[in-house]
Amino acid sequence: MVSDAVVTKVLIGLCVAAYVVQVLAPALDARLAFVPVVAAGEPWRFLTTAFLHANYMHLGFNMWALWVLGGSLEPVLGRWRFTAVYLLSALGGSTAIYWLSWPGTDAWGTMTVGASGAVFGLFSTMFVVQRRFGRDTSGIVALLAINAVISFLGANISWQGHLGGLIVGGIVAAVYAWAPRGKRQTVGIVGTVAVAVVLVGLNIARALIV
Repeated sequence: MVSDAVVTKVLIGLCVAAYVVQVLAPALDARLAFVPVVAAGEPWRFLTTAFLHANYMHLGFNMWALWVLGGSLEPVLGRWRFTAVYLLSALGGSTAIYWLSWPGTDAWGTMTVGASGAVFGLFSTMFVVQRRFGRDTSGIVALLAINAVISFLGANISWQGHLGGLIVGGIVAAVYAWAPRGKRQTVGIVGTVAVAVVLVGLNIARALIV
C-alpha cells in the first residue's frame, strides 16, 4: 500500500528537507515556527510549523508515524482527501495552540514545531475509517490513549496541538466516510472548504480578541 502513497512520500521528503535546512540555517525556525504572539501578522506559520522539527528523534518519530498511517490511509482516501486531512489537521493543531495560549504567559511566546498535530489527525482518521468499515478499533484506541498520556505528561510536548489535530482530523474524516454515495465528491469538497473556513474564522476571531 505504501507504494501508492505518493503524497505521503512527498510530505516526508519535505519534512526531511526542511530539517536539513534547519540544521544548516537555524534561523529558519524563527521565521516559520508557530508562535502565538506573532501569528496574526505572519499567518503562514500556522502551516509551515508542521514541516519543522526540534531534533532528529522528533523528526524520526513523526515521519515513522506518517509513513505507517499514510501508507494505509492515502490509498483508501485518495490523494486529495488525504492531503486535505493532513493539512487541515496541521492547521487545527496550530489553531488549538493559538486559542489555548494567553497573552502574558510563557506559552504566548513559546515556539512550537512539528508535524504532530497532522499525525494525530491521521490517528483519528484511521479510527474513523476502521469504524466505517466495521473493523476492530481497539488497537488504534490503545495507541491514541498511550500518546495522549505522553502528550499531557511529557516535557516540551504541545498537547494543545495534538488535541487540535486529533479533533479536526476526525471531523474531516467523518465527512468523507459518511458522505452519501451519490454525492460523495460534492459533500467532500463542501465539507473540506467548510472546515477550512471555520478554522480560518477562528484564528481571525482570536487575533481580534487579543
